Amino acid sequence: MKKVRLLTLTLCLMLMFSLLSTLGFARATVDVTVLNSKGEIQTQLEEIAKYYNRVTSGVKVEIVPCPVGQSPFERTMAMYSAGNAPTISMLDPADVVRFQDKALDLTAEKWVKDAIERSLDRSTLPNGRVIGFPFTVEGYGLIYNKPILDKAVGGKFDPMSIRTTADLEALFKKIESSGAGALVISPMDWSLAGHFLPVSYTTQSSSSSGINDYFSKLRDGKINLATNKQFIGLMDTFDVMKKYNVDKNDPLSGTYDRGPELLGQGEVGIWFMGNWAWPNINEFDTANGQYGFLPVPISNNPNDYGNSQIPVGVTKYFIVDGEQSSTAEQKAAKDFLNWLVYDKKGQEYVVNQANVIPAFKKVTVEPKDPLAKSILEYVRDGKTLEFMTQLPADHWSVVGASMQKYLAGAISRNGLAAEIERYWSNLR
Repeated sequence: MKKVRLLTLTLCLMLMFSLLSTLGFARATVDVTVLNSKGEIQTQLEEIAKYYNRVTSGVKVEIVPCPVGQSPFERTMAMYSAGNAPTISMLDPADVVRFQDKALDLTAEKWVKDAIERSLDRSTLPNGRVIGFPFTVEGYGLIYNKPILDKAVGGKFDPMSIRTTADLEALFKKIESSGAGALVISPMDWSLAGHFLPVSYTTQSSSSSGINDYFSKLRDGKINLATNKQFIGLMDTFDVMKKYNVDKNDPLSGTYDRGPELLGQGEVGIWFMGNWAWPNINEFDTANGQYGFLPVPISNNPNDYGNSQIPVGVTKYFIVDGEQSSTAEQKAAKDFLNWLVYDKKGQEYVVNQANVIPAFKKVTVEPKDPLAKSILEYVRDGKTLEFMTQLPADHWSVVGASMQKYLAGAISRNGLAAEIERYWSNLR
C-alpha cells in the first residue's frame, strides 16, 4: 500500500511540475544585459528587447544605457571591476581587442560567414579568433537635399556630376543663385577631426596596410603635411566649404542641431555629416525623404582615389562576456544576436526602427532611411573608403581644436599642418 501511495504521490508531483513548466513557472528566467553606447537608438533598442522578450520564452533582455560623458570602454571596465559585467557590451572598434581576454569566442557562430567584406577586421585577433559582432555600418560625406539641388541645376540633379573640388564650388554657386544657402559646417571637434580630416588619412591608400604605414610615418615625423597631396587637396575643398558656409561670419557658433534643421527645411542644400543624422533630419524634412551622399572631393582630377568614394565601416561591435556570465546567459546572448541577423522581425526592427545599416549579407530588409539607401548604393558599387575607426581616443579633442582654429581663421594652413604633425609625433 505504501508503494502505491508513493507512486501516486510521485505521479502527482511529476504532473504538477509539468503543468508549472508549461505555464512558465518552473523555468528560471535567463537575464541578458546589453550595454548600449549608441544613445540615439536607446528607445529603439528597448523596443527590440521588449518584443524579443515577448516572443522568447525564459529570456529577459535588458538594454542598459552608457552614461553620457563616459566612454563605452570605461563603463564596461567599471562594470567588470564591480563584478557585474554586461552579458553583451557595445564597444567602439578600437576597444574590441582590449577585451580579448574577457570576450567569448564567437568564431563558430553562423553569422561570421555572412558578414560583409572587411566588417570583421577590427574584431578578429591575429590567431583568427572572432570576438566581436559587427552591429552598425555607418558612412558619411556631404548630405544633399535633392529638391534644393534639383532647383539649383534647373532639372534633375545627378550626384555623379560632382567629382572634383571645382565641381563642388560650381554647385555651391548654383545653390546660392537659386535662393538657398550652399551649406552649413557643423563645428564640433568630433565631426571635424573624427570624420572630415580623416578623409585625408583614408585616401592615402586603398589598403589598410598602406594606411597603417602612413600613420607610422606620421608618428615618426616622416610626413610633411604641407606637401602631402591628399591633405592639400582636402584642405582646398575645406577652404571652398568655408567660403560658402552660411555661418562663415561666426563659424564656431553652430551646433549639431542646427545642421539637420537647416538641411531638412531646405534652407541649405548640403551638410557634412553621416547617416546617423537621419532621425534628426527627419524631424524637419520637407523634401519627402529625398536625400543622398556626395563624396568629399580631394582634388580636381575626377579619377583620383577618394573623389568617387565615401568612408563606410563598422562603427560599433557587440562582445559577449566570457568571464562573468553563466553558460546559459552566454547561450541566450548568442541566440539574441542570431535573431537580429536571421529573423525577419529582428531585421525589420534593426533596419527600419533603429535605422541601423546591418553588416550581414543575409539581411534582406530594405531600409526606408534615404541615407542608409545611399550608403548601400556606394557599398554595392564598391565605392567606399575605409572608415577611420582606429584613431587614438584624444584625436577628436586635440586635433579637433586645431581644426576649429583653422575654421575660425585663427591659424594658417601651415600652422594647422604643424599642429597635426606635432600631435602624431607626441604619440611615439
